[in-house]
Amino acid sequence: MYSVGDAAWCLVGNGLSNQSFVRGPEGLIAIDTGDSIEEMRSALLELRRHTREPVVACIYTHFHYVSGTQAILEEDPSADLQIYGHVGIEENRRRFGAEVAPRSNRGLVHQFGVLLPATGDDALLHCGLGPAYRNSAHAPHTPGYIPAQHQIREACTMRIAGLDVHITPAPSDATDSVTVWFPSLRVCANNLIWPALFNVFAIRGEEYRDPRVVLQGIDHLLSLDPVALIGTHGPPIEGTEVVNGVTDYRDAIQYIWDQTVRGINKGLTLNELTEAVQLPQRFQRSYLTHQFYGLVEHHVRQIHSGLFGWFDEDESHLFPLPAADRHQRLIAGFGGREKVRTQISQAMAAEDWRWALELATWLVRSAECEASDRNLLANALRAIAQHTLAANVRNWCLTRALELEGSLDLSRFRSHRFRDADVLAAPPTQYIDTLRVLLDPVAAAGLTCTIAWQFPRGERRGLQLREGVAIPCEARTADVELGMSHETWAQILGGKLTMNSAIDAQLLSLQGDPALFERVMQAFEHPSFC
Repeated sequence: MYSVGDAAWCLVGNGLSNQSFVRGPEGLIAIDTGDSIEEMRSALLELRRHTREPVVACIYTHFHYVSGTQAILEEDPSADLQIYGHVGIEENRRRFGAEVAPRSNRGLVHQFGVLLPATGDDALLHCGLGPAYRNSAHAPHTPGYIPAQHQIREACTMRIAGLDVHITPAPSDATDSVTVWFPSLRVCANNLIWPALFNVFAIRGEEYRDPRVVLQGIDHLLSLDPVALIGTHGPPIEGTEVVNGVTDYRDAIQYIWDQTVRGINKGLTLNELTEAVQLPQRFQRSYLTHQFYGLVEHHVRQIHSGLFGWFDEDESHLFPLPAADRHQRLIAGFGGREKVRTQISQAMAAEDWRWALELATWLVRSAECEASDRNLLANALRAIAQHTLAANVRNWCLTRALELEGSLDLSRFRSHRFRDADVLAAPPTQYIDTLRVLLDPVAAAGLTCTIAWQFPRGERRGLQLREGVAIPCEARTADVELGMSHETWAQILGGKLTMNSAIDAQLLSLQGDPALFERVMQAFEHPSFC
């Protein structure tokens, strides 16, 4: 727990994010509440070593760390807790748990080393922005999110806990990030300045984070002339580091942007860009610009993709061969699989990790892959993991290596796994739209019909199947009508009840042709629908 001046505290290392507190004349303002009720309880216990003043308000910096708010009300269930956050928080919380959930969850597992062992050479060391994605001491990680009553759409000044507070939208790694300025204290809370170089590219997979937008937020922050910064991650920043360190931080981001664009304009391909754009020695003087989280060469690729898409004017990328065919030809050109294996061994001995990695992928992604080939690729990934400073890269490579060796099974992160609690927390119709990305077009070939879901409170939603495409619709009329409670729908999506068993138990009413219903359900890749 860091004391920040005479009126603020910041708890670092309790989870992936910080929990911070600012004192006002009318009580304390909590800034972010972590990943769970248990995490926030732990923060409040630590806070109570310093002050017994009540928490009367809460400000969310963005949607990632808002799940422990209920713990504040445990201290005083009758408290009139005022909560402030960006208007986009609700939508961001919904969209990352729906259509792209398997990819998002798999990315989290890789980037944060969620499944890495607790001990040994492959153990999780750190997540770059915090010790771990989730603190094991906080299990079972009970969600306790409470929506903000006061939603921020644009820069504004509010009176919170007796303090004037300026809140300004400042997109960074989330579109709903805000910068919170306490002018009387000259303290700024933000989600812009991290304890490592800003992550333009997240290896877990995220939407494009435009460096130009991030720079605007940092310039605004510097213009406030704060004496202290409280971040979402990392220790507070005070003294000369506020100006010097943060200036280097913003300049490093601009350097990467400017030089990437300069190289693009010159016609450099992606591989040429990543070789050309490296941070100068100047940026070694502050931990704020070290590559402890992500890597510059990946950020360069992301800027190119964000501006111009995947095509980098490398002619060979226009019409590549199918991957398996290409790899077979490359292996043949090297003289066969044994010759490639020999080359991998030689590259590993020479610590030429990049070349070993590329050669090993040829073997693994070709038609004749053997277990020993997967082990060669795992060895190359492990070598990279053990030599990188970037936590993201270490965790990703080790997780993939363990999967290749058969120590980890990530198959469950390659299909949708709905949690019944999440389904119950959302409108009953929300997850119907998500089903369109579960439709198997081969199984749905020739199907042209409409299926509708009806819920007891009048909510209704449908999907129109049109030869391989499922289009969300109001479905005033439908060929198949399904009636059920929100709870039954949650159990079906959560895998605790099948459609047919729900019908047998009279928890689901069916109107329409049963044979058509069976065929429609079998067209969706969900085990409870069959």
